[in-house]
Amino acid sequence: MSAPATFKAELIEMQGPWTDVDQVERAIFQWITWYNEERLHSALDYVPPAEYEHDFWRSQEQVPQPA
Repeated sequence: MSAPATFKAELIEMQGPWTDVDQVERAIFQWITWYNEERLHSALDYVPPAEYEHDFWRSQEQVPQPA
């Protein structure tokens, strides 16, 4: 399922009804933060994307670069 489809199914359809635009905006921000930083991603061995990226860049710093 793509991110927009997941967003629609998990947030918009499951957590309504919404009372105002501000409530929707806060919910969207929280969902996007969770989706991009915290969710366990199967393609990343069930590691959150933010943690995977952090580990990747840390491993790049430890690899000696050719001169």
